[in-house]
Amino acid sequence: MQINNPIIELLKHKNYIIIDGALASELQRRGCDLNDSLWSAKVLIEQPELIKQVHYDYFKAGADCAITASYQATPRGFAQKGMDNTQSIALIKKSVELAQQAKQRYLAEIPQHKPLLIAGSVGPYGAYLANGSEYTGDYQLSESEFIDFHRIRMQALIEAEVDLLACETMPCFAEIKALSKLLQQFPHMTCWFSMTLKDAKHISDGTPLSIVVEYLNQVDQVIAIGVNCIALDKVTSALTTLQQLTAKPLIVYPNSGEQYDPSTKQWHHNPQHNCTFTNQIAIWTKLGAKLIGGCCQTTPSDIVEISHLLVNEK
Repeated sequence: MQINNPIIELLKHKNYIIIDGALASELQRRGCDLNDSLWSAKVLIEQPELIKQVHYDYFKAGADCAITASYQATPRGFAQKGMDNTQSIALIKKSVELAQQAKQRYLAEIPQHKPLLIAGSVGPYGAYLANGSEYTGDYQLSESEFIDFHRIRMQALIEAEVDLLACETMPCFAEIKALSKLLQQFPHMTCWFSMTLKDAKHISDGTPLSIVVEYLNQVDQVIAIGVNCIALDKVTSALTTLQQLTAKPLIVYPNSGEQYDPSTKQWHHNPQHNCTFTNQIAIWTKLGAKLIGGCCQTTPSDIVEISHLLVNEK
C-alpha cells in the first residue's frame, strides 16, 4: 500500500520543516491557569479561541506545522472532570479544528506555495498521570491497556483529518511499541515518534535508543524519529546518536532549557544553561535534523528566530 508521506512532500518545497513552539506555556504566558490534571486540554473547554490564536501566531512566525492541543486530551482525563466519551471525542476533534481554522486564517492573509501541516498530538500515558512521568517512563501497562488508552484519541484525531500524528514526549519503549501496533489499525495514517531521554543513548525508561530506533525503522508509517522536551544543550549529543541509527528524517523540538518541577507544574530557570537556538541550529542541521521547533517555554519569537536561521542553512 502506498503511504502518504506529508513530511517528504513538504521537504520537496524546502530544506527544513519548522515545527511550532510551546502551546501550554504560551497559554500560561497569556493568562491561563494550567495547574490542572488536564493541563493545556483545560483550555479546549474554557478558552478555545485562545488556542486558535496561538496556532495562528506560530504560523505567522514561520511554522510549517502546528501540533494540536490534544497532548493531554484523553477520554480518561476528561472523565475525571465528569465528561462522557462523546464529549471527550468532540473536544479532541475541536483541537484539530482550531488548528485548521488558524491555518486557513493565515493562508487567507499570506497564501503559500508549500503545504502547511497539522500534526495530531498523542501524548504518553504519563501525561494523563500528570506527575511528570513523561520524563521518567515510571509507569507500566500491558500492551492491550496502552492500546485501549490511546485508541479513542487516535481515531478522533484521524477522523478530524490531521495530516499526521505526533506521538511525542514518549519515555517508555513498551508504550512506543503499543502505539506502533495501534497505528497499524489506521494504515493510511503516518506519524513521527519523538522521545524524552535519560541520556544521549537511552530513552527515559532506560531502553537504549538503538533498540527503540531499530524497532521504529521497521514501521513504514513512522516517517520521522527524534526527541522533544529535552533541554537545548542535550540535543546535539542526542542527534549524534540518532544520525547513526536511522535514515528517516530526524526531528528535534527541545524545551528552552529550564527545569520542570512536576509537583508545582512550573518551569524554573537553569543558571547552567547557555545554549540558544542561534548557537545550536547549524550544528543540528549538520547532524541531520530536518524538522526543528520548540517545546515547553519556547515562544513565537523563538520560531521567528529558527525560521530566520534555517533560511541560510543548506
